[in-house]
Amino acid sequence: FVFIAFILWVIWANTALELNTYKISSKSLPYAFDGYRIAQVSDLHNAEMGDDNENLISMLREAKPNIIVITGDMIDSRDTNVEIALHFAEQAVRIAPCYYVSGNHEARVEEYQDLKDGLLQLGIFVLEDEKILLENFGEQIAIIGLSDPNFGSGTSISNRLSSFISDDDCFTVLLSHHPEFFAAYVESGVDLVFSGHAHGGQFRLPFIGGFYAPNQGLFPDYDSGVYSEGNTRMLVSRGIGNSIIPLRFNNRPEVILVELCVE
Repeated sequence: FVFIAFILWVIWANTALELNTYKISSKSLPYAFDGYRIAQVSDLHNAEMGDDNENLISMLREAKPNIIVITGDMIDSRDTNVEIALHFAEQAVRIAPCYYVSGNHEARVEEYQDLKDGLLQLGIFVLEDEKILLENFGEQIAIIGLSDPNFGSGTSISNRLSSFISDDDCFTVLLSHHPEFFAAYVESGVDLVFSGHAHGGQFRLPFIGGFYAPNQGLFPDYDSGVYSEGNTRMLVSRGIGNSIIPLRFNNRPEVILVELCVE
């Protein structure tokens, strides 16, 4: 009975999507963005939460975000299905404007171009080492999107960011799939980072946290939640789907909702 109950709990925990909300305060945030809501979806890996991702879409709709950021690995390189990713994107962009950056799985497959073209046709902002300004009631914040390093630009994260950021910049939001570059994000002076990739450490151990994350190894430093240093805050999403390891433990899939606040 205990074994069966454990198995059922593991199955439930791999499909019971949850919304985790954070308030991020900053002195540099324009007053027009006080209360601004940003939803994050990461590491979908072609997963479907309910029929046609109904559970995921309903959660996003009920969160009432001003924008949605998608931080890589919409597809899975081992079982690539661009149509599932685009079908989710088609529904998401009806809820709020969407901003997307690639992950390592997109960098591995030829189908990335099909995904990118499809996202652009849907009106989604595909940011490949780009910076755009987002305006609200006459005031602006910046959104920077970095392509996954596996696309092979050969330029360091710090150098790539330095071309977008100056001392007199407004509040800056960075979308970057990899959390292990947190030190570079801090050095560059980014205000808020949205990241993923770590899958929450895949197996979350009580009082310890994640067991393993790609590019970080055992007991990763950046696996889930908020990390702060100086004026930089980084949100690391546990993501939604799985890749090499098909199951999570004590690690429910999540959507993140951030509410910005003037400090």
